[in-house]
Amino acid sequence: MNLAVSPPEHSTAELQVSDRLRKKASRHIKERVIEFLLFLAAAMSVFTTAGIIYILVKESWIFFQTVPLSDFLFDTQWTPLFDDAHYGIMVLLSGTLTSSAVALLVALPLGTVIAIFLSEFAGFKTREIAKPFLELLGGVPTIVYGYFALTFVAPLLQKIYPDLPGFSLLSAGLVMGIMIIPYVSSLSEDAMRAVPMALREGSYAMGATRLQTALRVVVPAAFSGIAAAYILGISRAVGETMILAVAAGMQPNLTFNPTEPGATITSYIVQVALGDLPHGSIGYQTIFAAGLTLMLMTLTFNLLGFWLRKKYREAY
Repeated sequence: MNLAVSPPEHSTAELQVSDRLRKKASRHIKERVIEFLLFLAAAMSVFTTAGIIYILVKESWIFFQTVPLSDFLFDTQWTPLFDDAHYGIMVLLSGTLTSSAVALLVALPLGTVIAIFLSEFAGFKTREIAKPFLELLGGVPTIVYGYFALTFVAPLLQKIYPDLPGFSLLSAGLVMGIMIIPYVSSLSEDAMRAVPMALREGSYAMGATRLQTALRVVVPAAFSGIAAAYILGISRAVGETMILAVAAGMQPNLTFNPTEPGATITSYIVQVALGDLPHGSIGYQTIFAAGLTLMLMTLTFNLLGFWLRKKYREAY
């Protein structure tokens, strides 16, 4: 017996669907165009970073053909604009590290405490009122912070320490710490609020208080996000310019004493970039070598933050 299998017949509904998809085939082209535009937007940051690195390395290479790397790293004087020129970057690094340390001693503890309060203790209305005012500090221009440090904080510190000069790394660092607080507190609070409520409830069920739960459960569980906030604060402190240019004195001084004036990498770049040095001169090339040093420092901190986030994500 011969059994022939006839091909399946398409229903009217299937034919209508096929016709509809065929008519709208152009939507696939639109999706490809949108996907390509989104890729370009994502690649923009990569191209920008690559361009910055290229310029810094290219100009710094010209600088290091004249100045030995050993002198740049280990010389204890920074006088690139004098006849007796010295190019010891350690002088600028000392000012950068000292001012950043003062700022972080203010920003990290206060930012963490504020984040714990807003996340674990503050009510809804309190949080909604406090957060905009806190984040408003991050929107104040840094030049305003600089004049605030010079005209208010420095005279106030001189009443406590009469020998303190008008320009000092201490006054600039304290105000810079106030400026960084919103970055630390906002990101830390977001990380703490992302901790599952079940962890808090389990801690309360074991008889822990709210403070014990916050310090021993929430903070360790959110440490990857808190570490990211800390790294952002450190990078923000290292890269700050105008506060230090106004209030720190811009005097190259190899010191780790915050009560003395000093110059940082960023303030020196501002000083030279706005000057009358001819392009291509060795004095002008110093800003690229200093900028490359600053970028390597920031990259180191970012890699450290990435490692901490990865480590504590795996732990929790």
